[in-house]
Amino acid sequence: MHKFTRSLLTEWRRLGLPFEGETVVAAISGGADSLSLLLALSELVKRKKITNELIVAHFDHGLRGNASAADAEFVKALAAELGVRYIGGKGRIAARGNLEQNARQARYKFLEKITTETGAFAVVTGHTINDQAETFLFNLVRGSGPAGLAAMPAVRALENKSEALLVRPLLRWAHRADTEDHCREMNIEPRRDAMNDDASFSRVRIRKEVIPLLGELNPKVVDTIAQAAELLAQASNSDINTEAEHLPAAELAALEDPELRSAIRTWLGTRRGNLRGLTLKHIEGVVRLVKSRKSGRVAELPRGERVTKSGGRLIFTAGGEVKEA
Repeated sequence: MHKFTRSLLTEWRRLGLPFEGETVVAAISGGADSLSLLLALSELVKRKKITNELIVAHFDHGLRGNASAADAEFVKALAAELGVRYIGGKGRIAARGNLEQNARQARYKFLEKITTETGAFAVVTGHTINDQAETFLFNLVRGSGPAGLAAMPAVRALENKSEALLVRPLLRWAHRADTEDHCREMNIEPRRDAMNDDASFSRVRIRKEVIPLLGELNPKVVDTIAQAAELLAQASNSDINTEAEHLPAAELAALEDPELRSAIRTWLGTRRGNLRGLTLKHIEGVVRLVKSRKSGRVAELPRGERVTKSGGRLIFTAGGEVKEA
């Protein structure tokens, strides 16, 4: 197994994502980041390390004419070569307003539609540590506060109208150089988007000019910025709704350990009405549930209470009855 693929498998397990019985949509643009993700996922499926159904999704924004169409054909052909189902989409992007934002909204609307039609539990994307650092600087320049500067989460809800998750399984460990190396080693030539070299876009200037300049002061500046974003995320309040009846296991698994344990403790206090009798052993039992790859596991609590992991959720049981949403 390739080391890049092995790293993806390790992160998949760390995030508590399912290994079987689900459908996963991989958003593939044709660039090195998303291609490396697809190649690694395909290897895991072929080795039966993951037996989820894999779907390749590509959205043609139509912003670069024939080049955009060629990207779509490239991704479609690669999916066929890998034996993976392909779903393509195409749409016109409004020229008025922020072009990047309009393109993003169209793409995510397309991905949301696929998850609804296929019942996919998640969309996975190829965001890397570099994207984390670039997003931090982009938001800093815009004057964002701590919440805006906090790291992108590895797992979050896809969109308000979808029950699926958005998962970024490369975000915490892969650099852009890693994805480019993986494609090269697999003899796959990524597509090149000319818009990624257009200095009229702020993100491009940050990538091409600002980060290299900062790199002269600190060669590991990308990692340093990404770590700062992670610290801000840990310091800010969790997006996990601890007032909810059930908790999403994958979103919990994406939290750092202190934040994970705090969220579990707060949720249990809400469900039980108090924290009496709860010990570190009980909290650790629920943490193991979160990190387990299997459903049906149970963590026993005082007074005959229990927490069960089922359908990707943590469910609290009191008095022998499951509290349904």
